[in-house]
Amino acid sequence: MDIEPLDAGRLRAEATACLLPGLGLIFAYSDAHRCIHPRALIKDDDLSFMAVSAPRWTASQLGRHPTLGPGEGVLMSNADVGSMTLAASRFAAFAVPRAAIAALVPDVGATIARPIPANNPAFRLLLGCLATANDVQGLITPELQRLAVTHVYDLLALALGATRDAAATAKGRGVRAARLVAAKAFVRRHLHRPDLRAQAVAAHLGVSPRYVHMLFEAEGLSFLEYVFAERIARAHEVLHTDSDRTISAIAFAVGFSDLSHFNRTFRRRFGRTPTEVRADVAHDSL
Repeated sequence: MDIEPLDAGRLRAEATACLLPGLGLIFAYSDAHRCIHPRALIKDDDLSFMAVSAPRWTASQLGRHPTLGPGEGVLMSNADVGSMTLAASRFAAFAVPRAAIAALVPDVGATIARPIPANNPAFRLLLGCLATANDVQGLITPELQRLAVTHVYDLLALALGATRDAAATAKGRGVRAARLVAAKAFVRRHLHRPDLRAQAVAAHLGVSPRYVHMLFEAEGLSFLEYVFAERIARAHEVLHTDSDRTISAIAFAVGFSDLSHFNRTFRRRFGRTPTEVRADVAHDSL
């Protein structure tokens, strides 16, 4: 890309990027700029996807010139000349092989430079899946990397308009996986709530509580088992990093309303009581 700053020649940008097999991903912030993909820089026929937080931004390719709003997305072709104009904003972008998406979408060329609404359900799940794919440490094995990339393909195809057969496969594979990721993320953000139940997660995802239970059962544990495991793990982490908080304050902060239950659950998980773990940490710091 050729990048032209729009603010008196000033351009500040920062980005986090990762490369997985079949997926190049970037999360970034940039000052206002126009980026141009000229013929001289065409190197492959991959597809690139952008989702931008700016209140108004534009894309141009193949004679199409959409104006997009905040959170909307657009697919672009690396094999064709094109451009985008962005205000200062955060954005997520990724590149995938054209063949991978063309196998799922009947006429992928017709979807290029066409806006995808921010409220498209598959698109919303896709953004959550991208955040997971960006966690390279969490995708340490090749198998996990392949799964993450496959889920991105599935959700992008659904957002663009997959064929009936491809959509059926993606919904059973990519959508379910993305919803499980979103459910786990919701749980981790709300561990402090003693009343955290599947109903709250279901309302957040727009599905039934039974569906939430099925997501976790497919992993061999119940919803509540996952919640308690995350609470205990969070408490163990805080015991190592915050020596000022009392054990009871930590227990309540991660959602336990009964200190005895917290102590029993903690000891069953780690083989030591919270008091013993705190003593070990204090001894190691001497």
